[in-house]
Amino acid sequence: MNRFDYVRPTTVEEAVRAIGSAANARFIAGGTNLVDLMKYNVERPERLVDITRLPLEAIEEHDGGLRIGALVTNSTVAYDERIKERYPLLSSAILAGASGQLRNAATTGGNLNQRTRCYYFYDEATPCNKREPGSGCQAIGGVNRIHAIFGTSEACIATHPSDMCVALAALEAEVRVTGPGGERRIPFAEFHRLPGDTPQYDTTLKADEIVLSVDLPDADFAGHHTYLKLRDRLSYAFALVSVAAVMKRDGDTITEARFALGGVAHKPWRNTEAEASLKGKSATRESFEAAAEIVMREAKPQSENGFKIELARRAIIRGLTQAAAGTPQSQSDKRIA
Repeated sequence: MNRFDYVRPTTVEEAVRAIGSAANARFIAGGTNLVDLMKYNVERPERLVDITRLPLEAIEEHDGGLRIGALVTNSTVAYDERIKERYPLLSSAILAGASGQLRNAATTGGNLNQRTRCYYFYDEATPCNKREPGSGCQAIGGVNRIHAIFGTSEACIATHPSDMCVALAALEAEVRVTGPGGERRIPFAEFHRLPGDTPQYDTTLKADEIVLSVDLPDADFAGHHTYLKLRDRLSYAFALVSVAAVMKRDGDTITEARFALGGVAHKPWRNTEAEASLKGKSATRESFEAAAEIVMREAKPQSENGFKIELARRAIIRGLTQAAAGTPQSQSDKRIA
């Protein structure tokens, strides 16, 4: 681990100045991802800006929905009564991820900004375009069982690791950030990036900006939702494929449906064409199969992860079935409902 400066601002303005005045600075709060990367020499910041004293630890009513401060821990979000009542999908997704100890430390803003997962990204002895742009992608043609099947490029096939973010994508949350240029709001679908030819950038957040909050819109999806996570083991494992689904129904007719996939792309993956295909349709397996087929048309497997195509197709159908029936996947009894 390299030597670095350490500062601990007490206001957002001080934090923005601190991050902008060093060439290679990083914010740190829970440190559940950044510290690991520093230990592996993947991240070598010249300055750490500790933001744990900033006033960003509240969950508040906002514009009919809820505003979650960037420093609210994952556990606090998951067990907040307002979240469980109005946005149970988010609570379920968080409880599907990591371990209790990590959820107690990990923050909302940190979860949004965690780096994509790839064996080669974490191994500085191998080429990786995310670590060293232009060095190549060892995962392409290498060990790529866990890697992406959507939105890949010749530069990178890594996957986004978050469970929470998959739910936030389906809920169409908004990320509030600020920097030297002032405050701005980023629709969740635009916050994370596909790799393209610049895979070193995971988000559209500028280097001198800080996340202030995640804003949940006023929406009623509490009755029909599910977060389905398929993985190699039932605890403390990243998703091979996950599905966050929400739905509104009028009798047997679907009036609105949204679903996002995790474990399959460089960002939470949505297909608005597939979602639109469900509107006005009956909540039947046939409707869900047709939507899944629309999604899977864009899948591009690598040498070892072709199994994800059928796994994702079945997961979409099962997730939509659970959401339609109002029988969400349990995160304590992880057997598939």
